[in-house]
Amino acid sequence: MDAGAIASLMQHPIDSALLVLDRDGMPLAANPAAQALGLQHAAARYAPMLQDLRRILAADGLQAVACSLPGPQRRLDGWLRAVRAPEGGVLAYTLGIPDPEGVGRWQVALDSAGHGLWDWDIAANRLFRSESWLAMLGYTADDAPDTSLESALSLVHPDDIERVRRGVQAHLDGHAGVYAGEHRVRHRDGSWRWVRDSGRVVAWSADGRPLRMVGTHTAIEEQKQLESELRRQQALLEDVQRVAAMVPWSWDPRSDSGWWPADLYHLAGHPFQPRDSARAWLRRLPRAAASTLRGAWRRMRRDGQPVHFHLEVGDALGAPLQLQAWARPEMDADGHIVRVLGQVQDVTAQRNADALLRWRTELLDRVSSLGHIGGCEIEPVSRRVQWTEECCRIHGMPPGPLGLDDALALYTRDSREAFEAALARLVEGGPPEQLELCFYRHSGQRVWVQVLVEMDTRQGLAPRLVALYRDITRERETSERIELLSHYDLLTGLPNRFLLRAQAEEAIMAAQDEAGEGGLSLLLVDLDGFKNINDSFGHAAGDAMLKAAAGRMHHALGNGEFFGRLGGDEFLVALRGPTDPDAAEALAARLIAALSEPLAFGSEQLKVGASVGIALLGRDGDAFDDLLRAAHAALRAARERGRNSWQLHNQDIHRQTRRRLEIEHSLRGALEREEFSLVYQPQVSLRDGQAPGIEALLRWHRPAGHCHPGEFIPVAEQCGEIVRLGEWVIAQACRQAVAWHAAGLDFGRIAVNVSGVQLRDRGFAERVVTLCQRAGWPPGRLELELTESALIVDSDNVRHCFQVFERHGVQLAVDDFGTGFSNLQYLNRFPVQRLKIDRSFVTDMLGDANAGEVTQAIIHLGHALGMRVVAEGVETLEEQAQLARWGCDEIQGYLYTRPLPPRELAQWLRQLSPEAGPAGWTAGLASHGR
Repeated sequence: MDAGAIASLMQHPIDSALLVLDRDGMPLAANPAAQALGLQHAAARYAPMLQDLRRILAADGLQAVACSLPGPQRRLDGWLRAVRAPEGGVLAYTLGIPDPEGVGRWQVALDSAGHGLWDWDIAANRLFRSESWLAMLGYTADDAPDTSLESALSLVHPDDIERVRRGVQAHLDGHAGVYAGEHRVRHRDGSWRWVRDSGRVVAWSADGRPLRMVGTHTAIEEQKQLESELRRQQALLEDVQRVAAMVPWSWDPRSDSGWWPADLYHLAGHPFQPRDSARAWLRRLPRAAASTLRGAWRRMRRDGQPVHFHLEVGDALGAPLQLQAWARPEMDADGHIVRVLGQVQDVTAQRNADALLRWRTELLDRVSSLGHIGGCEIEPVSRRVQWTEECCRIHGMPPGPLGLDDALALYTRDSREAFEAALARLVEGGPPEQLELCFYRHSGQRVWVQVLVEMDTRQGLAPRLVALYRDITRERETSERIELLSHYDLLTGLPNRFLLRAQAEEAIMAAQDEAGEGGLSLLLVDLDGFKNINDSFGHAAGDAMLKAAAGRMHHALGNGEFFGRLGGDEFLVALRGPTDPDAAEALAARLIAALSEPLAFGSEQLKVGASVGIALLGRDGDAFDDLLRAAHAALRAARERGRNSWQLHNQDIHRQTRRRLEIEHSLRGALEREEFSLVYQPQVSLRDGQAPGIEALLRWHRPAGHCHPGEFIPVAEQCGEIVRLGEWVIAQACRQAVAWHAAGLDFGRIAVNVSGVQLRDRGFAERVVTLCQRAGWPPGRLELELTESALIVDSDNVRHCFQVFERHGVQLAVDDFGTGFSNLQYLNRFPVQRLKIDRSFVTDMLGDANAGEVTQAIIHLGHALGMRVVAEGVETLEEQAQLARWGCDEIQGYLYTRPLPPRELAQWLRQLSPEAGPAGWTAGLASHGR
């Protein structure tokens, strides 16, 4: 508590004897009435005896407790109250004696200010009040409130009324020996007045029920105002100290106990200790600071005068903290120190600002003659650096703390080593040096700087290295222009295809000359999603992404590695050293991580992924072209696995590549050579045994040998043949459906598989409708089966296709549901009529509980979305029965028939009669075996 604030408050005129105590119960101030009674001496003498009462007030949150002390002539009865801070902690205590003169006569008590008597007839619920009670609240006998308890409670403040009810009821129930409390009562003028209310039951019935309760009201408004003013001034003082970064404290040297606010622990970076001592603080402080503190105590004890001293400690993070401290002793009559009052101020920011201002002034004087030149100072031992804003701008870094190693990480290896060597020579006493260094900003921009560095050893200052930077990027770019035109990529500044070939061939020759100890790994890096950025944001955004990719790859590479841009969004990285697949894969992972970070472009955040194909010298080829082909094949395999992945080349990839090339070559002209045909498999209803749909399946009669659709369809999608091939399938299937219908065969729809590449092809939907119309087949009886991945690609072309299909009644089904990117949002957004459960779930559902649960969940999901559900790959009657129990709508598989040519399927349909039902399906199995 602030001594000045307490002294000013004690000047307020009040009738009661009032004493202010500190948190240990020692008197801080007394008003004249308390001094006349010698109350401060009694309180100091019996402070240990009152410790329990202070603990009750502090721990239980009570407002006041009754307190009695021996006086010079009689016992002094009063109330001990706690003065609390806004956050609830105890600041001090007050001891009030409401009747300092000791007058005991009832009439005098009624006439004394602040006291009133009340008498409650509990049985009759009538409350009698004395004239002094009425006068206390501005009433007279003529306009007194109603005498009921409810009327009395209506005068109590709404926030206090429940506490009053509980207190009275607790006394009436016998849980409290006396009723006592403090609350606010409404004055006749409408204002609220604080009173201390106390009373007890004085009469009981024969069966122990309370009949009469008598008590008093004591006006404590002035005391409450004093406490409020005391808290306000204390809070104001703490706010002022907090703004000035000052924290007060006090210490009792006799008991080695003190008042240490939480702000002091926070300032020093230590956890708060509710009970602490000066010795504990000395143990926490650094040795030099503890020694300074002991010296200040010795001076204060010797001279009895205030002291002022400076401490240097560490904060919670270990950073140096500069503290300014003041301490003032309080002496007793014998000249002994009984209390030390003090405060601590954090002057770290001021000290740092002063030092920084001096440094900047000196540095600006150095660079003023050179114009816009950046500078920095380096402490040789700690390597701490102070940067000018211009120097931060040159490096592309925001102003603020930046370590020397963090800055050098931006530099190329040669420039970093040259700068470190120059610093070492200067520390050893060498002359100033001038260097030309190169680094890459985080944005990927390459910068050349001319650096003048020297050792500053002026008297009065610690030795320091001073470096001045000048951006010479334009000068270097002019001199390198011819070299760039012939051997470097103009956009990124990296080696182009021609220089990369020369460098790689030179590295291959060197590795082969090292007799088994050398090696080379080629990593072909492709940016995933780069085309989308070019298409969506323009070529300027694409160029920015390529430049950023070059810079990030540079930061991710180490010694023994070189790289360049092959063209487009492809980069080639060469890793020298012994051939190590693990090292090459680790480098690929670093490159992918670096390239996956988003790039700010205007208000947009651009993001790409990366795929990496890896080829190793010797294992995958001995010439550059062989390694490059192998890396391309590995890159293709990595792309097929998804974005942000890498793949080492191996024999399987080599065989797959050759196989893919053979298939792609054979696909060219296969339609014209009439090598394709369609087979058909029915989809049978579990309800009535009819065939509501027939799926058309593509077969390729390749002269060089069998080729499964799962093998040639992806190749057709990549080489673009899928568009022509898919439209041929739709046209052929529609013509065959028309022929069956003309022959009187009963079925519902014809289903055709469609690739996502076809959906994204402009005008595809209109061509489908045209093909149906040309064949004479209603579009509403055509179903297109799509994969889940085709639905995920939400583009304008895809949405347009679905709008056209919905307008013409073309039905949609999701094929192989559950094996791809299942997304309920897309299922609900697009007009899908059917879900087809993938055959893998059907095959395992009887033996694998998980597969069965997934199958059942898909059926329920489809029905919840208003779709019919078709199960593929049904081969046994047990599978059929289980699917029927789960509510599946249609089934398809070898249980009914294998995929059949048109003539055989027509015969199968004729054998399928409406009366056959599910029980008759097995009749045709023997003639249409698997």
